[in-house]
Amino acid sequence: MSDAGTDKGGEDTVDTLNPFMPSPEDMQHWSSVMARAQQMMLDFALGQAEAGQTAAPLFDPTRWLGSDGAQMWAEQSAKMWEQGAAFWTSLAALTPGFTPDPPADAPRDRRFADPDWTANPAFALIRQTYGLLSDQLLATARQMQGLDEAARAKMEFAAKSMTEALSPTNLAITNPEVIKRAVETRGESLLKGLRHMLADLSRGQLSHVDPDAFEVGVNIATTPGKVIHETDLYQLIHYAPATKEVFTVPLVIFPPWINRFYILDLNPAKSFVAWAVEQGLSVFMVSWKSADASMKELVWDDYVAAQVDAIDTIRDLLAVPHVHAIGYCVAGTTLAATLAMLAAKGEADKVRSATFFTAQVDFELAGDLKMFVDESYLALLQQLSAQGYLDGRYMAATFNALRGRDLIWNYVVSNYLLGNDYPPFDLLYWNGDVTNLPAKWHRQYLVDLYRDNRLVVPNSLSVCGTPLDLRKIKTPAYIQAGREDHIAPLASVWRLMDHLSGPRTFLLAGSGHIAGVVNPPAAGKYQYWTGDNDAASLDDFTASAKETKGSWWPNWIGWIAAQDGAKTPAKGARIPGKGKKKAIEDAPGRYVKQR
Repeated sequence: MSDAGTDKGGEDTVDTLNPFMPSPEDMQHWSSVMARAQQMMLDFALGQAEAGQTAAPLFDPTRWLGSDGAQMWAEQSAKMWEQGAAFWTSLAALTPGFTPDPPADAPRDRRFADPDWTANPAFALIRQTYGLLSDQLLATARQMQGLDEAARAKMEFAAKSMTEALSPTNLAITNPEVIKRAVETRGESLLKGLRHMLADLSRGQLSHVDPDAFEVGVNIATTPGKVIHETDLYQLIHYAPATKEVFTVPLVIFPPWINRFYILDLNPAKSFVAWAVEQGLSVFMVSWKSADASMKELVWDDYVAAQVDAIDTIRDLLAVPHVHAIGYCVAGTTLAATLAMLAAKGEADKVRSATFFTAQVDFELAGDLKMFVDESYLALLQQLSAQGYLDGRYMAATFNALRGRDLIWNYVVSNYLLGNDYPPFDLLYWNGDVTNLPAKWHRQYLVDLYRDNRLVVPNSLSVCGTPLDLRKIKTPAYIQAGREDHIAPLASVWRLMDHLSGPRTFLLAGSGHIAGVVNPPAAGKYQYWTGDNDAASLDDFTASAKETKGSWWPNWIGWIAAQDGAKTPAKGARIPGKGKKKAIEDAPGRYVKQR
């Protein structure tokens, strides 16, 4: 009787498994994955066909910069990638094991955190090739001759966007982390990522979070209050007091209509609204209506008139002569126009103080968004807004593109290639909850302010028949800016100090356009700087500014109290719906939920 592992000739024939050969069970599972993927794509295509539409593209704002020069740039950059890849491939063939390392002092790139980008020669070569060619592409953009400043900025933006898009981390076959995850899950991660991608294609927007993770009014935007006034353009929310006494002067907040108002009321722990109520303020919030075809004729005058209407409604309801007002971003720009109009009409005392959250009035230094105001972009806007409003997904894509690595490609890798679960992050949910913009007003805003910078030219613009001159604004102003703001750059926000004539307090907050504003004291995050409000320049201000750890909100409420510290009992009309303005519905209202 012979041994089981020996043939008739006595030779050893023990079978050994090939570690690189998948098992029959694995092969069967991978076949199942591919079949399910094909069925998902077929169902998606059939669903789109039945709906009479094609898949909505994940919009790429870089094509808004389109021109013959951009096409030439794309062709030349593609050639550079090909030449560079050929060079490094030939070099690797001549020197086996060649793995050039980055300089020790090179900045850390989170995209290449996986150890295989350094330890594995193949992936190390890919990483180094990408780094070399990215640097070459960006250097070429900066050194191109015959370009004015605006054209060069566009070219650099296009080059940066292209290098981010072409990163090897964005492809499954050149990302070791994706390959390992696919092997570990036997393809299920790729299948899950495909499901995420098809869902995003259907809605025409890149998802950062699970769209079903939050519900406005249920686990987000939950501060108690009532809608007590509404027009065709906005609803006015009155929040319930949390103290026995409140400041006599109420507060009205004007959020940007580019986004939903609840960035200031995300949840009780982060809510500026809830915190302000707890400080004893009577808080009112404007909730703008997302534009539809009925709003195609709206212009800036309508938004200024809406701010005045809200101010007058609150003054009449509470029988007070004036209000404190906050304007955030574009609504802060509009608040400045409102104040200038009121000053020109002798009605400046309707506003006791004005607070500007990351707002601009002088757009000379407005940053990357100025690239989106040339004729080709405006012509494209007209095409996209044929129905009278601009779909908010296009604007969201533009803002995402300003931080493409963090807000686009990071999620392409995480959601589509790795198939990760969406994080339950309220801020990212808000970021994707877009609003539509009235086409006529949006174009006017880009042309008159971003392109032509007319607001700072006395009497160049008129609103509601009144010429605007910012120098007439003598209302005490509190001006907050974010140190890392890429939407309203610090240097641009500082210009408010140059154009207003009343008492001005400037505060520089750590972080950017959102986190720099939404920074509750309990979080203990970031810091802020205060300094000489009579400084001749931003450089002079920062040179002597004092840093304070934590939230700047307590500094602001101290400033508000210094403007007028009088208190009144929180009863009667101070209770939402108990005055002459009866409750229409519970906060947060209908408008914030409309698409």
